[in-house]
Amino acid sequence: QVQLLESGGGRVQAGGSLRLSCVASGRALSSLVMGWFRQAPGKERERVFVASIDWIGRGTYYADFVKGRFSVSRENVKNTVYLQMDNLKPEDAAVYYCAASTSGFSRPPKTEYDYWGPGTQVSVSS
Repeated sequence: QVQLLESGGGRVQAGGSLRLSCVASGRALSSLVMGWFRQAPGKERERVFVASIDWIGRGTYYADFVKGRFSVSRENVKNTVYLQMDNLKPEDAAVYYCAASTSGFSRPPKTEYDYWGPGTQVSVSS
């Protein structure tokens, strides 16, 4: 079993920055591909891919709508994954979820993520 816990959410003004963290326990982070997803208000059950990072951070992938603004990284020795979010826009407001995949894919589809954190709220005011 893998437990994930996100932190770092909050409220910022448009153009501001936040850094989300996700701490994993129960399994070595180096064995997991990690992803970030988000669910916007009013969109039930629709978690949208934001970014992912492979086991050692060599491969990172981003949704088009965050490219150039968000950056995903990891510190396996700390069992922590980060999502640096810069130049935030009101449409970035959502609950952000960290997820872990044991599938063996370096870029797994959403269905291949086995474990999810409870989420952290990000609010962006215009």
